[in-house]
Amino acid sequence: MISRRDFLQASMAASAVVGASGFGNWARLAAQQALTQDQLLEFDTFGNVSLIHVTDIHAQLKPIYFREPEMNLGVGDNRGLVPHVTGAEFRRLYGIDDGSPSHYALTYDDFTALAREYGRMGGMDRVATVVKAIRAARPDALLLDGGDTWHGSYTCFHTQGGDMVNVMNALAPDAMTFHWEFTLGQDRVRELVDGLPYAALGQNIFDAMWDEPAEHFKPYELFERGGTLIAVIGQAFPYMPIANPGWMFPDYTFGIRDENMAAMVEEVRGQGAELVVVLSHNGFDVDKKMAATVPGIDVILSGHTHDALPEPVLVGETIVVASGSNGKFVSRVDLDVRDGRMMGFRHKLIPVFADVIEPDAEMAAVIDEQRAPFEAELTEVIGKTESLLYRRGNFNGTWDDLICDALLAERDAEIAMSPGVRWGPSLIPGQDITREDIWNVTSMTYPNAYRTEMTGEFLHVVLEDVADNLFNVDPYYQQGGDMVRTGGLGYRIDVTKEQGDRITDMTLLATGEPIDPARSYVVAGWASVNEGTEGPPIWEVVESHIRKQGTVSVGQNDSVTVVGA
Repeated sequence: MISRRDFLQASMAASAVVGASGFGNWARLAAQQALTQDQLLEFDTFGNVSLIHVTDIHAQLKPIYFREPEMNLGVGDNRGLVPHVTGAEFRRLYGIDDGSPSHYALTYDDFTALAREYGRMGGMDRVATVVKAIRAARPDALLLDGGDTWHGSYTCFHTQGGDMVNVMNALAPDAMTFHWEFTLGQDRVRELVDGLPYAALGQNIFDAMWDEPAEHFKPYELFERGGTLIAVIGQAFPYMPIANPGWMFPDYTFGIRDENMAAMVEEVRGQGAELVVVLSHNGFDVDKKMAATVPGIDVILSGHTHDALPEPVLVGETIVVASGSNGKFVSRVDLDVRDGRMMGFRHKLIPVFADVIEPDAEMAAVIDEQRAPFEAELTEVIGKTESLLYRRGNFNGTWDDLICDALLAERDAEIAMSPGVRWGPSLIPGQDITREDIWNVTSMTYPNAYRTEMTGEFLHVVLEDVADNLFNVDPYYQQGGDMVRTGGLGYRIDVTKEQGDRITDMTLLATGEPIDPARSYVVAGWASVNEGTEGPPIWEVVESHIRKQGTVSVGQNDSVTVVGA
């Protein structure tokens, strides 16, 4: 008799076959001109339940360029495993041809040339086309939003998330969970949640005073679809008060709360749920550990770390699905649920090539309505770039280098520090830099560009602390984004060491001198989680710098030496 795990592994192989006729087919097409919308959306409907997953949109309503990471290191048991595989190694793993559409969509190298060939990706009007096509084939499909939706753009900031709520309401998801949304402030979040026509989920969002589930956020929602009772359990970002300012949402606590997750799984199973789906903003490695820790979860739809994987990862009997970010991809998962169990599945990571997928007219009108009051500000040209500007990766990207250069120059500092956030579209050489582009990489509700003094010893503590958030071998202690970006400061990092021993050879780049632990240095930065931080908003600092430069060129950054990768 075949075990359920063996059956699911066979189903995984079947999923790969579906990928070969769907994902793999467009992966091997030689040029964009050969792509068609029908090929991108092709899917052999399977089983009786369909899930549609989008996540980490970061308020990107229009098509964008977005370069995937060059470096995405895994440590401990996750070393060398997806998603910690990039570039040519990633392509070999999934059988992706060099120069193909999936080379462009899923890996970083040759990005500029391939971007010029294949064009922008995403756009919520194109996402709407994909979602409507899936719903046409499977009318009762569940659409689930993994969070980081109401954050990351000029219009989202100025409408306090209202533009994204209006757009997502038009897309009509069935449920969502949360992360950056809370940086709008708890009062605004509650106001928006109260008006949602779909479920706001987070089993780990608790009332800080009473240490009990928070009133505005249900732990789960039950859906009857395809003759199956489906439980969708929400998992918000666990480390809100560490990664983001806790003073913005003092009424709430978070955490992984895997014991409570286990209790919720048991509770929904007791109510007859035949399929348990976790809509998660944990990050991929945390989701893998949760899948191994909490029994009874069938599917985890993973968000936060922006990973895009052509196939789910199987952890025990749980499939973990990663759907990328910025509207580049939509995941479709079809499942065969019988006798109260998930018996098999098929999956497709659908790439949203903006020049191939037809914009949905209704959604395009909603988007234009949100943007119309701000069009003049959004489109004002501030400068031009000669360099590929990108952010994504464990260490500095060129957008980050440009922001650090602006902080050094405009704030008259010796050292600059910029947060290791993963959001922010790319620009290719020759593009104008508009105000919208600057806001796409700087928009947040605590933007003040501070100028202060820090000792060399304190700088070392900061770098070690952030490095442990990223490279702790236990995923449950990986509490941040990527490594803090630095300007004017070089260092060596050994990712195999323990906290306190990872960062060495700190150097002041202007002089080449070692950082003196006892000396104070003038440091400029932004996105401090401390309440009352003073300074101009970072977008003004960056805009002023780019205007003075006219055309920006960002050179190669060799200031960080990585060991143990």
